[in-house]
Amino acid sequence: MIESFKGRSIGQSFDWKLLSCYLLLVIFGLLNIYASVHGEAGGTFLSFSTRSGKQIVWIVTALVIAALIIFAIPPELWVSGAVIFYIFVVFLLVAVIFLGVEVKGSRSWFEFGPVRFQPAEISKISTSLMLAAVMSRSNFKISKLKDFLLAALIIGVPMLVIVAEDETGSALVYVGFIFMLYREGLTGWILMLIGLTILTFVLTLTASPYTAILTLAMITTFFLALNIRKIGKWILYGLGTGAIMSLLPWLINLLQEEFIPGAALLRDGLDDAWVKATILANSSWHWLLKVKPIYFLLALTLPAAPAALVKSYRKKDYFLGASALAFLVGIFMVYSTDFLFNDVLQDHQRSRIEVLLGMRDDPSGVGYNVNQSMIAIGSGGLSGKGYLNGTQTTYGFVPEQSTDFIFCTVGEEWGFVGCVGVILLYGFMIMRIIIDAEHSREHFTRIYGYCVASCLFMHLFINIGMTIGIMPVIGIPLPLMSYGGSSLWAFTAMIAIFVVLDHEERKYF
Repeated sequence: MIESFKGRSIGQSFDWKLLSCYLLLVIFGLLNIYASVHGEAGGTFLSFSTRSGKQIVWIVTALVIAALIIFAIPPELWVSGAVIFYIFVVFLLVAVIFLGVEVKGSRSWFEFGPVRFQPAEISKISTSLMLAAVMSRSNFKISKLKDFLLAALIIGVPMLVIVAEDETGSALVYVGFIFMLYREGLTGWILMLIGLTILTFVLTLTASPYTAILTLAMITTFFLALNIRKIGKWILYGLGTGAIMSLLPWLINLLQEEFIPGAALLRDGLDDAWVKATILANSSWHWLLKVKPIYFLLALTLPAAPAALVKSYRKKDYFLGASALAFLVGIFMVYSTDFLFNDVLQDHQRSRIEVLLGMRDDPSGVGYNVNQSMIAIGSGGLSGKGYLNGTQTTYGFVPEQSTDFIFCTVGEEWGFVGCVGVILLYGFMIMRIIIDAEHSREHFTRIYGYCVASCLFMHLFINIGMTIGIMPVIGIPLPLMSYGGSSLWAFTAMIAIFVVLDHEERKYF
Protein backbone atom coordinates (compact mmCIF):
# COMPACT_ATOMS: atom_id res chain seq x y z
CA MET A 1 0.00 0.00 0.00
CA ILE A 2 1.09 3.58 0.53
CA GLU A 3 4.62 3.90 1.81
CA SER A 4 5.65 5.98 4.80
CA PHE A 5 5.45 9.68 4.20
CA LYS A 6 9.00 10.92 4.88
CA GLY A 7 10.70 14.18 4.24
CA ARG A 8 7.50 16.16 3.90
CA SER A 9 8.30 19.65 2.69
CA ILE A 10 5.72 22.37 2.26
CA GLY A 11 7.24 23.37 -1.05
CA GLN A 12 7.58 19.88 -2.49
CA SER A 13 5.12 18.14 -4.76
CA PHE A 14 1.88 19.68 -3.52
CA ASP A 15 -0.97 20.54 -5.86
CA TRP A 16 -0.82 24.27 -5.22
CA LYS A 17 -3.58 24.95 -7.73
CA LEU A 18 -5.96 22.86 -5.63
CA LEU A 19 -4.80 24.47 -2.37
CA SER A 20 -5.08 27.98 -3.85
CA CYS A 21 -8.61 27.25 -5.00
CA TYR A 22 -9.48 26.07 -1.49
CA LEU A 23 -8.11 29.27 0.09
CA LEU A 24 -9.91 31.52 -2.42
CA LEU A 25 -13.26 29.90 -1.69
CA VAL A 26 -12.75 30.11 2.07
CA ILE A 27 -11.75 33.80 1.96
CA PHE A 28 -14.54 34.71 -0.46
CA GLY A 29 -16.97 32.84 1.76
CA LEU A 30 -15.84 34.86 4.79
CA LEU A 31 -16.38 38.13 2.91
CA ASN A 32 -19.89 37.10 1.95
CA ILE A 33 -20.73 35.88 5.44
CA TYR A 34 -19.91 39.37 6.74
CA ALA A 35 -21.96 40.91 3.93
CA SER A 36 -24.96 38.80 4.93
CA VAL A 37 -24.86 39.87 8.60
CA HIS A 38 -23.34 43.36 8.58
CA GLY A 39 -26.79 44.96 8.63
CA GLU A 40 -27.47 43.47 12.07
CA ALA A 41 -27.03 45.80 15.01
CA GLY A 42 -23.59 45.86 16.66
CA GLY A 43 -20.39 44.03 15.88
CA THR A 44 -17.64 44.49 13.31
CA PHE A 45 -15.93 42.22 10.81
CA LEU A 46 -13.51 40.86 13.44
CA SER A 47 -15.93 40.89 16.36
CA PHE A 48 -16.49 37.45 17.88
CA SER A 49 -20.10 38.45 18.55
CA THR A 50 -20.81 38.29 14.82
CA ARG A 51 -20.85 35.30 12.51
CA SER A 52 -17.97 36.68 10.49
CA GLY A 53 -15.81 36.86 13.62
CA LYS A 54 -16.76 33.32 14.61
CA GLN A 55 -16.07 32.11 11.09
CA ILE A 56 -12.51 33.42 11.39
CA VAL A 57 -12.11 31.12 14.39
CA TRP A 58 -13.46 28.18 12.39
CA ILE A 59 -11.09 29.01 9.51
CA VAL A 60 -8.03 29.18 11.77
CA THR A 61 -8.93 25.89 13.46
CA ALA A 62 -9.62 24.33 10.03
CA LEU A 63 -6.14 25.33 8.86
CA VAL A 64 -4.69 23.76 12.01
CA ILE A 65 -6.57 20.55 11.24
CA ALA A 66 -5.22 20.62 7.67
CA ALA A 67 -1.66 21.16 8.91
CA LEU A 68 -1.93 18.24 11.31
CA ILE A 69 -3.24 15.95 8.58
CA ILE A 70 -0.56 16.99 6.08
CA PHE A 71 2.50 17.20 8.35
CA ALA A 72 1.84 15.12 11.46
CA ILE A 73 -0.40 12.15 10.69
CA PRO A 74 1.19 9.30 8.68
CA PRO A 75 -0.79 8.84 5.45
CA GLU A 76 -0.83 5.05 5.77
CA LEU A 77 -3.02 5.54 8.86
CA TRP A 78 -5.94 6.52 6.62
CA VAL A 79 -5.66 3.13 4.92
CA SER A 80 -5.14 0.91 7.96
CA GLY A 81 -7.59 2.79 10.15
CA ALA A 82 -10.43 3.18 7.64
CA VAL A 83 -12.55 0.35 9.10
CA ILE A 84 -12.19 1.54 12.71
CA PHE A 85 -12.91 5.14 11.71
CA TYR A 86 -16.00 4.07 9.76
CA ILE A 87 -17.42 2.01 12.66
CA PHE A 88 -16.73 4.84 15.12
CA VAL A 89 -18.52 7.42 12.98
CA VAL A 90 -21.54 5.13 12.46
CA PHE A 91 -21.66 4.78 16.26
CA LEU A 92 -21.68 8.60 16.57
CA LEU A 93 -24.47 8.86 13.99
CA VAL A 94 -26.62 6.48 16.02
CA ALA A 95 -25.69 8.05 19.36
CA VAL A 96 -26.59 11.57 18.28
CA ILE A 97 -30.22 10.48 17.75
CA PHE A 98 -30.48 9.74 21.48
CA LEU A 99 -27.90 12.13 22.99
CA GLY A 100 -27.86 15.05 20.57
CA VAL A 101 -29.75 18.32 20.67
CA GLU A 102 -32.60 19.17 18.32
CA VAL A 103 -31.89 21.98 15.87
CA LYS A 104 -34.64 23.03 13.44
CA GLY A 105 -36.46 19.74 13.82
CA SER A 106 -33.37 17.58 13.31
CA ARG A 107 -31.65 15.69 16.12
CA SER A 108 -28.24 15.47 14.49
CA TRP A 109 -26.01 17.74 16.58
CA PHE A 110 -23.81 17.20 19.63
CA GLU A 111 -23.48 20.33 21.74
CA PHE A 112 -20.43 21.12 23.86
CA GLY A 113 -20.96 24.55 25.38
CA PRO A 114 -20.85 27.12 22.57
CA VAL A 115 -19.66 24.53 20.02
CA ARG A 116 -21.95 22.27 18.04
CA PHE A 117 -20.71 19.26 16.11
CA GLN A 118 -22.58 17.30 13.43
CA PRO A 119 -21.35 13.70 12.88
CA ALA A 120 -23.08 13.60 9.49
CA GLU A 121 -20.39 15.92 8.14
CA ILE A 122 -17.46 13.62 8.95
CA SER A 123 -19.43 10.54 7.91
CA LYS A 124 -18.70 11.51 4.31
CA ILE A 125 -14.98 11.23 5.09
CA SER A 126 -15.27 7.89 6.88
CA THR A 127 -17.48 6.44 4.13
CA SER A 128 -15.07 7.62 1.43
CA LEU A 129 -12.10 6.07 3.23
CA MET A 130 -13.98 2.83 3.84
CA LEU A 131 -15.00 2.57 0.19
CA ALA A 132 -11.41 3.26 -0.90
CA ALA A 133 -10.03 0.63 1.51
CA VAL A 134 -12.48 -2.09 0.45
CA MET A 135 -12.59 -1.35 -3.28
CA SER A 136 -8.81 -1.07 -3.63
CA ARG A 137 -8.35 -4.74 -2.73
CA SER A 138 -6.95 -6.77 -5.60
CA ASN A 139 -9.86 -9.22 -5.69
CA PHE A 140 -12.62 -6.59 -5.61
CA LYS A 141 -14.71 -6.29 -8.78
CA ILE A 142 -17.71 -3.96 -8.80
CA SER A 143 -19.22 -6.08 -11.58
CA LYS A 144 -19.56 -9.01 -9.15
CA LEU A 145 -22.87 -8.95 -7.29
CA LYS A 146 -21.27 -9.74 -3.92
CA ASP A 147 -18.81 -6.85 -4.19
CA PHE A 148 -21.46 -4.45 -5.49
CA LEU A 149 -23.72 -5.26 -2.53
CA LEU A 150 -20.79 -4.73 -0.13
CA ALA A 151 -20.13 -1.25 -1.58
CA ALA A 152 -23.87 -0.47 -1.45
CA LEU A 153 -23.96 -1.55 2.21
CA ILE A 154 -21.03 0.72 3.10
CA ILE A 155 -22.88 3.65 1.54
CA GLY A 156 -26.35 2.66 2.74
CA VAL A 157 -25.73 2.22 6.49
CA PRO A 158 -24.71 5.82 7.32
CA MET A 159 -27.15 7.14 4.73
CA LEU A 160 -30.13 5.43 6.38
CA VAL A 161 -29.06 6.52 9.87
CA ILE A 162 -28.78 10.12 8.65
CA VAL A 163 -32.29 9.86 7.18
CA ALA A 164 -33.46 8.74 10.64
CA GLU A 165 -31.93 11.96 12.02
CA ASP A 166 -34.17 13.90 9.57
CA GLU A 167 -31.12 15.21 7.71
CA THR A 168 -32.42 14.58 4.20
CA GLY A 169 -29.93 16.95 2.58
CA SER A 170 -26.87 15.23 4.04
CA ALA A 171 -28.30 11.82 3.13
CA LEU A 172 -28.91 12.92 -0.46
CA VAL A 173 -25.19 13.68 -0.86
CA TYR A 174 -24.51 9.94 -0.59
CA VAL A 175 -26.21 9.44 -3.95
CA GLY A 176 -23.16 11.15 -5.45
CA PHE A 177 -21.01 8.09 -4.69
CA ILE A 178 -22.65 6.50 -7.72
CA PHE A 179 -20.25 8.56 -9.88
CA MET A 180 -17.25 6.97 -8.18
CA LEU A 181 -18.80 3.51 -8.61
CA TYR A 182 -19.34 4.27 -12.29
CA ARG A 183 -15.66 5.22 -12.66
CA GLU A 184 -14.69 1.93 -11.03
CA GLY A 185 -16.67 -0.15 -13.51
CA LEU A 186 -20.34 0.00 -12.52
CA THR A 187 -22.55 -0.27 -15.58
CA GLY A 188 -24.02 2.99 -16.80
CA TRP A 189 -27.46 1.40 -16.93
CA ILE A 190 -27.64 1.75 -13.16
CA LEU A 191 -27.46 5.52 -13.66
CA MET A 192 -30.22 5.21 -16.25
CA LEU A 193 -32.35 3.25 -13.79
CA ILE A 194 -31.89 5.93 -11.13
CA GLY A 195 -32.84 8.59 -13.64
CA LEU A 196 -35.94 6.63 -14.69
CA THR A 197 -36.94 6.25 -11.05
CA ILE A 198 -36.73 10.00 -10.43
CA LEU A 199 -38.56 10.77 -13.69
CA THR A 200 -41.32 8.28 -12.86
CA PHE A 201 -41.76 9.78 -9.38
CA VAL A 202 -42.02 13.33 -10.75
CA LEU A 203 -44.38 12.41 -13.61
CA THR A 204 -46.66 10.45 -11.28
CA LEU A 205 -46.95 13.47 -8.97
CA THR A 206 -47.22 16.23 -11.56
CA ALA A 207 -49.03 14.51 -14.45
CA SER A 208 -50.66 11.12 -13.82
CA PRO A 209 -49.72 7.47 -13.33
CA TYR A 210 -50.86 6.86 -16.93
CA THR A 211 -48.39 9.43 -18.27
CA ALA A 212 -45.61 8.01 -16.09
CA ILE A 213 -46.11 4.41 -17.28
CA LEU A 214 -46.45 5.42 -20.95
CA THR A 215 -43.24 7.49 -20.74
CA LEU A 216 -41.49 4.61 -18.99
CA ALA A 217 -42.55 2.19 -21.74
CA MET A 218 -41.40 4.56 -24.49
CA ILE A 219 -37.98 5.13 -22.90
CA THR A 220 -37.46 1.41 -22.26
CA THR A 221 -38.28 0.47 -25.86
CA PHE A 222 -36.05 3.30 -27.10
CA PHE A 223 -33.01 1.88 -25.30
CA LEU A 224 -33.87 -1.60 -26.55
CA ALA A 225 -33.96 -0.24 -30.10
CA LEU A 226 -30.70 1.60 -29.49
CA ASN A 227 -29.08 -1.59 -28.26
CA ILE A 228 -30.06 -3.59 -31.36
CA ARG A 229 -29.47 -0.59 -33.68
CA LYS A 230 -33.05 -0.29 -34.93
CA ILE A 231 -33.71 3.36 -34.12
CA GLY A 232 -35.43 3.92 -37.49
CA LYS A 233 -38.06 1.28 -36.82
CA TRP A 234 -38.55 2.59 -33.28
CA ILE A 235 -39.17 6.10 -34.62
CA LEU A 236 -41.64 4.72 -37.15
CA TYR A 237 -43.54 2.24 -34.98
CA GLY A 238 -42.65 3.19 -31.42
CA LEU A 239 -43.45 6.88 -31.65
CA GLY A 240 -46.61 6.11 -33.61
CA THR A 241 -47.81 3.63 -31.01
CA GLY A 242 -46.90 6.03 -28.21
CA ALA A 243 -48.85 8.85 -29.84
CA ILE A 244 -51.93 6.62 -30.19
CA MET A 245 -51.63 5.42 -26.59
CA SER A 246 -51.37 9.01 -25.38
CA LEU A 247 -54.83 9.57 -26.90
CA LEU A 248 -56.31 6.51 -25.20
CA PRO A 249 -57.81 8.38 -22.20
CA TRP A 250 -59.47 10.83 -24.58
CA LEU A 251 -60.80 7.98 -26.76
CA ILE A 252 -62.26 6.13 -23.76
CA ASN A 253 -63.98 9.29 -22.54
CA LEU A 254 -65.35 9.86 -26.04
CA LEU A 255 -66.75 6.32 -26.17
CA GLN A 256 -68.34 6.76 -22.79
CA GLU A 257 -69.97 10.02 -23.91
CA GLU A 258 -71.20 8.37 -27.13
CA PHE A 259 -72.53 5.05 -25.89
CA ILE A 260 -73.28 5.50 -22.19
CA PRO A 261 -76.20 7.77 -21.25
CA GLY A 262 -75.24 10.18 -18.49
CA ALA A 263 -71.57 9.15 -18.40
CA ALA A 264 -70.46 12.76 -17.95
CA LEU A 265 -72.86 13.18 -15.04
CA LEU A 266 -71.49 10.06 -13.40
CA ARG A 267 -67.88 11.21 -13.87
CA ASP A 268 -68.74 14.62 -12.46
CA GLY A 269 -69.86 12.96 -9.24
CA LEU A 270 -73.63 12.63 -9.53
CA ASP A 271 -74.95 11.95 -6.03
CA ASP A 272 -78.51 10.87 -6.83
CA ALA A 273 -78.39 7.09 -6.39
CA TRP A 274 -81.77 6.47 -8.09
CA VAL A 275 -80.78 8.47 -11.24
CA LYS A 276 -77.39 6.77 -11.32
CA ALA A 277 -78.98 3.33 -11.10
CA THR A 278 -81.41 4.22 -13.90
CA ILE A 279 -78.55 5.36 -16.15
CA LEU A 280 -76.58 2.19 -15.54
CA ALA A 281 -79.62 -0.07 -16.00
CA ASN A 282 -80.32 1.46 -19.40
CA SER A 283 -76.79 0.94 -20.66
CA SER A 284 -75.23 -2.29 -21.81
CA TRP A 285 -71.86 -0.52 -21.76
CA HIS A 286 -71.88 0.47 -18.08
CA TRP A 287 -68.87 -1.76 -17.34
CA LEU A 288 -66.72 0.67 -19.34
CA LEU A 289 -67.27 3.26 -16.61
CA LYS A 290 -65.33 1.06 -14.21
CA VAL A 291 -62.34 0.59 -16.51
CA LYS A 292 -59.69 3.30 -16.21
CA PRO A 293 -57.37 4.04 -19.17
CA ILE A 294 -54.35 2.95 -17.14
CA TYR A 295 -55.71 -0.61 -16.99
CA PHE A 296 -55.88 -0.74 -20.79
CA LEU A 297 -52.29 0.49 -20.92
CA LEU A 298 -51.12 -2.12 -18.40
CA ALA A 299 -52.96 -4.85 -20.29
CA LEU A 300 -51.06 -3.90 -23.46
CA THR A 301 -47.59 -3.38 -21.96
CA LEU A 302 -47.26 -5.46 -18.80
CA PRO A 303 -47.38 -8.93 -20.45
CA ALA A 304 -44.34 -7.92 -22.53
CA ALA A 305 -42.12 -7.81 -19.41
CA PRO A 306 -42.31 -11.51 -18.37
CA ALA A 307 -42.13 -12.51 -22.05
CA ALA A 308 -38.95 -10.45 -22.37
CA LEU A 309 -37.48 -12.07 -19.24
CA VAL A 310 -38.08 -15.54 -20.65
CA LYS A 311 -36.55 -14.56 -23.99
CA SER A 312 -33.60 -12.98 -22.19
CA TYR A 313 -32.94 -16.21 -20.30
CA ARG A 314 -33.17 -18.38 -23.40
CA LYS A 315 -31.01 -16.21 -25.63
CA LYS A 316 -28.65 -14.98 -22.89
CA ASP A 317 -29.64 -11.42 -23.75
CA TYR A 318 -28.95 -9.75 -20.40
CA PHE A 319 -29.72 -6.26 -21.68
CA LEU A 320 -33.25 -7.34 -22.59
CA GLY A 321 -33.71 -8.84 -19.13
CA ALA A 322 -32.38 -5.72 -17.43
CA SER A 323 -34.74 -3.55 -19.48
CA ALA A 324 -37.73 -5.72 -18.54
CA LEU A 325 -36.78 -5.54 -14.86
CA ALA A 326 -36.36 -1.76 -15.12
CA PHE A 327 -39.86 -1.49 -16.56
CA LEU A 328 -41.32 -3.62 -13.76
CA VAL A 329 -39.46 -1.57 -11.13
CA GLY A 330 -40.82 1.58 -12.76
CA ILE A 331 -44.41 0.32 -12.52
CA PHE A 332 -43.81 -0.56 -8.87
CA MET A 333 -42.49 2.98 -8.37
CA VAL A 334 -45.63 4.45 -9.92
CA TYR A 335 -47.90 2.59 -7.52
CA SER A 336 -45.68 3.27 -4.49
CA THR A 337 -45.30 7.01 -5.17
CA ASP A 338 -48.51 7.86 -3.34
CA PHE A 339 -47.38 5.90 -0.27
CA LEU A 340 -43.87 7.40 -0.33
CA PHE A 341 -45.13 10.93 -0.81
CA ASN A 342 -47.98 10.90 1.70
CA ASP A 343 -46.86 8.41 4.33
CA VAL A 344 -43.04 8.46 4.29
CA LEU A 345 -42.18 12.11 3.64
CA GLN A 346 -42.91 14.63 6.37
CA ASP A 347 -45.26 17.58 5.93
CA HIS A 348 -42.54 20.18 5.33
CA GLN A 349 -40.78 17.90 2.84
CA ARG A 350 -44.01 17.34 0.89
CA SER A 351 -44.69 21.06 0.87
CA ARG A 352 -41.24 21.90 -0.48
CA ILE A 353 -41.53 19.31 -3.26
CA GLU A 354 -45.01 20.59 -4.18
CA VAL A 355 -43.71 24.15 -4.43
CA LEU A 356 -40.66 23.04 -6.43
CA LEU A 357 -42.75 21.05 -8.93
CA GLY A 358 -45.34 23.81 -9.26
CA MET A 359 -48.10 21.75 -7.64
CA ARG A 360 -48.86 24.62 -5.29
CA ASP A 361 -47.93 28.27 -4.94
CA ASP A 362 -46.93 29.47 -1.47
CA PRO A 363 -44.69 32.56 -1.80
CA SER A 364 -45.30 33.67 1.79
CA GLY A 365 -45.03 30.22 3.38
CA VAL A 366 -42.97 27.22 2.33
CA GLY A 367 -41.87 28.94 -0.88
CA TYR A 368 -40.78 32.14 0.86
CA ASN A 369 -37.08 31.28 1.11
CA VAL A 370 -36.77 30.29 -2.55
CA ASN A 371 -38.85 33.26 -3.73
CA GLN A 372 -36.70 35.76 -1.82
CA SER A 373 -33.56 33.93 -2.90
CA MET A 374 -34.43 34.24 -6.60
CA ILE A 375 -35.33 37.93 -6.10
CA ALA A 376 -31.93 38.55 -4.49
CA ILE A 377 -29.96 36.71 -7.19
CA GLY A 378 -31.97 38.25 -10.03
CA SER A 379 -31.62 41.78 -8.65
CA GLY A 380 -27.83 41.53 -8.92
CA GLY A 381 -27.92 41.69 -12.71
CA LEU A 382 -24.69 41.27 -14.63
CA SER A 383 -22.14 42.75 -12.22
CA GLY A 384 -24.07 43.05 -8.94
CA LYS A 385 -24.98 45.95 -6.68
CA GLY A 386 -21.53 46.12 -5.12
CA TYR A 387 -20.05 44.70 -1.94
CA LEU A 388 -22.19 45.49 1.15
CA ASN A 389 -24.77 47.23 -1.04
CA GLY A 390 -27.30 44.42 -1.43
CA THR A 391 -30.71 45.40 -0.09
CA GLN A 392 -32.05 41.84 0.20
CA THR A 393 -28.84 40.93 1.99
CA THR A 394 -28.56 43.98 4.23
CA TYR A 395 -32.16 43.90 5.45
CA GLY A 396 -32.35 40.15 5.99
CA PHE A 397 -35.15 39.27 3.57
CA VAL A 398 -33.62 35.83 2.88
CA PRO A 399 -33.56 33.52 5.94
CA GLU A 400 -30.37 31.53 6.61
CA GLN A 401 -28.48 33.79 4.23
CA SER A 402 -25.09 33.23 5.85
CA THR A 403 -25.49 29.42 5.85
CA ASP A 404 -27.63 27.52 3.36
CA PHE A 405 -28.43 30.57 1.20
CA ILE A 406 -24.97 32.21 1.09
CA PHE A 407 -25.08 32.00 -2.73
CA CYS A 408 -27.83 34.67 -2.68
CA THR A 409 -25.32 37.18 -1.33
CA VAL A 410 -22.96 36.33 -4.18
CA GLY A 411 -25.72 36.79 -6.74
CA GLU A 412 -27.00 40.09 -5.38
CA GLU A 413 -23.72 41.84 -4.61
CA TRP A 414 -21.42 40.28 -7.22
CA GLY A 415 -23.98 39.59 -9.93
CA PHE A 416 -23.88 37.03 -12.73
CA VAL A 417 -20.12 37.52 -13.07
CA GLY A 418 -19.57 36.65 -9.42
CA CYS A 419 -21.86 33.60 -9.60
CA VAL A 420 -20.06 32.25 -12.66
CA GLY A 421 -16.71 32.91 -10.99
CA VAL A 422 -17.69 30.93 -7.89
CA ILE A 423 -19.03 28.02 -9.94
CA LEU A 424 -15.86 28.00 -12.05
CA LEU A 425 -13.73 27.90 -8.89
CA TYR A 426 -15.64 24.88 -7.65
CA GLY A 427 -15.49 23.29 -11.08
CA PHE A 428 -11.74 23.85 -11.24
CA MET A 429 -11.28 22.35 -7.77
CA ILE A 430 -13.30 19.26 -8.67
CA MET A 431 -11.39 18.85 -11.94
CA ARG A 432 -8.02 19.15 -10.16
CA ILE A 433 -9.07 16.40 -7.74
CA ILE A 434 -10.19 14.15 -10.61
CA ILE A 435 -7.01 14.81 -12.60
CA ASP A 436 -4.83 14.07 -9.58
CA ALA A 437 -6.86 10.95 -8.83
CA GLU A 438 -6.44 9.69 -12.41
CA HIS A 439 -2.66 10.20 -12.21
CA SER A 440 -2.34 8.13 -9.02
CA ARG A 441 -0.84 4.67 -9.10
CA GLU A 442 -2.63 3.53 -5.95
CA HIS A 443 -6.26 2.46 -6.33
CA PHE A 444 -6.93 3.74 -2.81
CA THR A 445 -5.97 7.32 -3.74
CA ARG A 446 -7.95 7.26 -6.97
CA ILE A 447 -11.12 5.92 -5.36
CA TYR A 448 -10.90 8.32 -2.43
CA GLY A 449 -10.29 11.25 -4.80
CA TYR A 450 -13.42 10.43 -6.79
CA CYS A 451 -15.39 10.20 -3.53
CA VAL A 452 -14.21 13.70 -2.56
CA ALA A 453 -15.08 15.08 -5.99
CA SER A 454 -18.53 13.45 -5.85
CA CYS A 455 -19.31 14.93 -2.43
CA LEU A 456 -18.24 18.41 -3.53
CA PHE A 457 -20.31 18.17 -6.71
CA MET A 458 -23.45 17.01 -4.90
CA HIS A 459 -23.18 19.81 -2.31
CA LEU A 460 -22.62 22.36 -5.06
CA PHE A 461 -25.49 21.09 -7.23
CA ILE A 462 -28.03 20.78 -4.39
CA ASN A 463 -27.16 24.06 -2.65
CA ILE A 464 -27.10 26.27 -5.74
CA GLY A 465 -30.07 24.35 -7.15
CA MET A 466 -32.25 25.16 -4.15
CA THR A 467 -31.28 28.87 -4.22
CA ILE A 468 -32.45 29.20 -7.83
CA GLY A 469 -35.55 27.03 -7.41
CA ILE A 470 -34.63 23.82 -9.25
CA MET A 471 -34.12 21.74 -6.08
CA PRO A 472 -36.21 21.51 -2.90
CA VAL A 473 -34.99 23.41 0.17
CA ILE A 474 -33.37 20.65 2.22
CA GLY A 475 -30.79 22.55 4.27
CA ILE A 476 -27.33 21.80 2.94
CA PRO A 477 -24.30 24.15 3.12
CA LEU A 478 -22.22 25.46 0.24
CA PRO A 479 -18.80 23.82 0.81
CA LEU A 480 -16.11 26.09 2.31
CA MET A 481 -18.26 29.22 1.93
CA SER A 482 -21.27 28.74 4.22
CA TYR A 483 -21.03 29.77 7.86
CA GLY A 484 -20.38 26.95 10.32
CA GLY A 485 -17.54 24.99 11.87
CA SER A 486 -18.66 21.38 11.28
CA SER A 487 -18.98 21.74 7.52
CA LEU A 488 -15.76 23.73 7.11
CA TRP A 489 -13.75 21.35 9.29
CA ALA A 490 -15.13 18.29 7.51
CA PHE A 491 -14.44 19.54 3.98
CA THR A 492 -11.01 20.85 5.01
CA ALA A 493 -10.11 17.46 6.48
CA MET A 494 -11.52 15.63 3.45
CA ILE A 495 -9.49 17.74 1.03
CA ALA A 496 -6.36 17.67 3.22
CA ILE A 497 -6.41 13.86 3.32
CA PHE A 498 -6.54 13.78 -0.46
CA VAL A 499 -3.75 16.37 -0.69
CA VAL A 500 -1.45 14.27 1.50
CA LEU A 501 -2.28 11.08 -0.44
CA ASP A 502 -1.67 12.90 -3.71
CA HIS A 503 1.60 14.33 -2.33
CA GLU A 504 2.78 10.77 -1.70
CA GLU A 505 1.78 9.77 -5.23
CA ARG A 506 3.76 12.60 -6.80
CA LYS A 507 7.07 10.99 -5.87
CA TYR A 508 6.45 8.67 -8.84
CA PHE A 509 6.01 11.52 -11.34
